[in-house]
Amino acid sequence: MPRLALLPLLLPFFFAVPTAKPEKIISRSQFPKGFLFGTASSAYQYEGAVREGGRGPSIWDTYTHTHPEKIANGSNGDIAIDSYHRYQEDVKIMKDIGFKAYRFSISWTRILPNGKLSGGINMEGIKYYDNLINKLISEGVEPFVTLFHWDSPQALEQQYGGFLSQHIVEDFRDYANICFREFGDRVKNWITFNEPWSFSVGGYSSGILAPGRCSSWENSGCSIGDSGKEPYIVAHNQLLAHAAAVQVYRDKYQGMQKGKIGITLVSNWMIPYSNSKKDKDAAKRALEFMYGWFMDPLTKGDYPLSMKTLVGNRLPRFTKQQSKEINGSFDFIGLNYYTARYIQNTNYSNNGNKSYNADSLTNQTVERHGTAIGPKAGSPWLYIYPKGIEELLLYTKKTYNNPTIYITENGVDEINNENLPLQEALVDNTRIEFYRQHLFHIRRALKEGADVRGYFAWSLFDNFEWMDGYTVRFGINYIDYKDGLKRYPKHSSKWFQDFLHK
Repeated sequence: MPRLALLPLLLPFFFAVPTAKPEKIISRSQFPKGFLFGTASSAYQYEGAVREGGRGPSIWDTYTHTHPEKIANGSNGDIAIDSYHRYQEDVKIMKDIGFKAYRFSISWTRILPNGKLSGGINMEGIKYYDNLINKLISEGVEPFVTLFHWDSPQALEQQYGGFLSQHIVEDFRDYANICFREFGDRVKNWITFNEPWSFSVGGYSSGILAPGRCSSWENSGCSIGDSGKEPYIVAHNQLLAHAAAVQVYRDKYQGMQKGKIGITLVSNWMIPYSNSKKDKDAAKRALEFMYGWFMDPLTKGDYPLSMKTLVGNRLPRFTKQQSKEINGSFDFIGLNYYTARYIQNTNYSNNGNKSYNADSLTNQTVERHGTAIGPKAGSPWLYIYPKGIEELLLYTKKTYNNPTIYITENGVDEINNENLPLQEALVDNTRIEFYRQHLFHIRRALKEGADVRGYFAWSLFDNFEWMDGYTVRFGINYIDYKDGLKRYPKHSSKWFQDFLHK
């Protein structure tokens, strides 16, 4: 679900990916027997069929149609890659490669078109996900289901401001309860939220993701909001909604269904720009403002001290009861990793204007002394730094008491060159090297005792990449947007097939 162009300063450097060293050869047999390999997707990026099957509108439908200028080429997810109609073909493709798990999200408005129980349950939506889940299981692929991947109901946005209101907690709990009830006999791994950081910052600070809110002084093209307060409110309400859904699952379903539930977070790896104490402290703060913002409440019941100190009364507070409910509200943590940043200490005050981007008193950059942090990918925010995934896993082990982790997204993109002949477009050696190096570093983290149980590549197919539309490609399988959305395996797809059978 990439989208991380949420922070500034990305410059176009181009580098070749280094050649593999013999000691870094990687194979499936080097991982534990029960270690799961799969791919990841999300409903709005894949399904299409936005006006079919009783589905109600989400904030992404509204955003792409009312602000087409904010999306590359004015594109949208109305059709996406049409996985709604082609799921059987798609499941067969993942099975043939050898993947044993598939992470996908349920569209909230396919289940509750108006976002609320009072608006009625859409049985066509239930049937669609029943069919998808049954098809996956029949092909030996384990479903990992995400309940929320940024496509909140437009009806709730209009009624009370969506995640800006704590009313969302009850409506999300009701939605989650329906999913547990209807699908939990077969779905044994649930993820409540995907990247609450991205949704909060992208939707309410930088304004590049739906619903596109930020302060007018920060970006004249956004819907008016308050980027000094709203990201924190939205993150807070996601944590409360997560805890409410987990409580429902544990109280009513887990004992009988024997499943697990968690949440997926995203983080860059943060590297001090220099060896100075100020930059080292700044790198720690940058991690706390991205990763600790959610991991601290989940493991300690409260926000990091650095956030409480620097954000002050703009940061919501948990009641004692809320703190108790959030602390430990997971069986596993999903971790999405794509890239890394150099971090400098700064006293930048944003001219007195309060915003999330200025609050951590850090400056983030992708180059140091004229050298980039790693090879640049297709998206301007993505610089390849494989060691970061190992560092992040070991940091998590040390800082948060070694939780069970699934890498729920990891991947790289190339620019969609429409003029490239198909056979050339299928050659993606950079992606092969990206996966090989990241898997090598995950294996190193495993050897150091990190409790990693699985790995999901982003993504099975090229798809709608949020504000980048269809201008970049993250898939290990190529989608021909000019010829009926036909699917073709890229070289990385064949590489995974070989890897999974070694």
